[in-house]
Amino acid sequence: MNAITIFIAAPIALLTFVMPAAAQQADTLDARFSGSFAVAAAPPAPAAEQKLAGPALKAQATVTGDLVRIGDLIDNAGAAADVPIFRAPNLGYTGNVPASRVVDAVRPHHIIGLDTRGIAEVVVTRASQTVTSKDIEARIVRALAGQYGLADAGSLGVIFDNDMRTLHVEPGASADLRIARLTFEPRTGRFDVWFDLAGTTATRRGPMRFTGSIAETVEAAMLTRQIAQGEVLKASDMTITRRPKAELTAGGVISAEQAIGLASRRMLRAGQVIRQADLIKPELVQRNETVMLTYEVPGIRLTLRGKALESGAHGDVISVLNVQSNKTIQATVTGPGRVSAIAATSRVAVNASNRPIPSSSAR
Repeated sequence: MNAITIFIAAPIALLTFVMPAAAQQADTLDARFSGSFAVAAAPPAPAAEQKLAGPALKAQATVTGDLVRIGDLIDNAGAAADVPIFRAPNLGYTGNVPASRVVDAVRPHHIIGLDTRGIAEVVVTRASQTVTSKDIEARIVRALAGQYGLADAGSLGVIFDNDMRTLHVEPGASADLRIARLTFEPRTGRFDVWFDLAGTTATRRGPMRFTGSIAETVEAAMLTRQIAQGEVLKASDMTITRRPKAELTAGGVISAEQAIGLASRRMLRAGQVIRQADLIKPELVQRNETVMLTYEVPGIRLTLRGKALESGAHGDVISVLNVQSNKTIQATVTGPGRVSAIAATSRVAVNASNRPIPSSSAR
């Protein structure tokens, strides 16, 4: 929360004289024991109990009204507790007031022997309850769901024309947003709504008004940060959100499982909805990279060094140079820096073994 400065309110005339603490105590005791019957004397209290706690400054205070009173800032303020001395911060805000200002403000009100407890300043918070954009959105959806051809509430989303800020209202205000007026255009999905909120000054000058559009939404995977070209996506890189159905094209990614482990085809920005066309299998072998080539023939499995002439992802068939024979072969990418090839001669040998052997008469 942003701290604001608390200003001293205009002096407020007191209609009754506030007596010093000792005189006030004496009057209270006289009133307590006045009457036509006798009261048995109580045994004397211990010395520690006879000493009344004096006024002491508070380090923090929470107020609910427009004014800060002496009792909000000082413990054991006596009859002066209800005297206002400062204006309160705005609803939901916090302000700091120096202890010296408090001492100066209470001096005319006979606060004797104020113990500041070494406090340099008092933190004052104006209590409030909040009305968030989610609260307003939910109320609009509840009012329109199932009407005008719209889907159920769980499939609808609201887009406001202006940035929405959290509203702070009085703690005792009604939590129910009452719709004073609502207009809706089914063809465009546009709405114009006025709200009343009982028990708050927020609507004193008129109902709260919001405009925007409502539409059917679907789940979509959205990026939480910028992704570089070729970077492999992780679960933490995306979140599942609901977006207007009309905004999404065919091939949208609707779950994290569809994108985890794939690489971005191009740079993707934070907040962007992911499409399948944006993703490719990550390249495990780069062009001109030295690779481990596994070469197989019936009964023999050789491992030797090769040079990738193309980049490739898992399962791709790429051209690889056998650096020992200086021949180019086709091999399948099996892992990072690894490819596998099956010799063509093995297939020839198999085919040859299936042919009948010519007879001597045929020669």
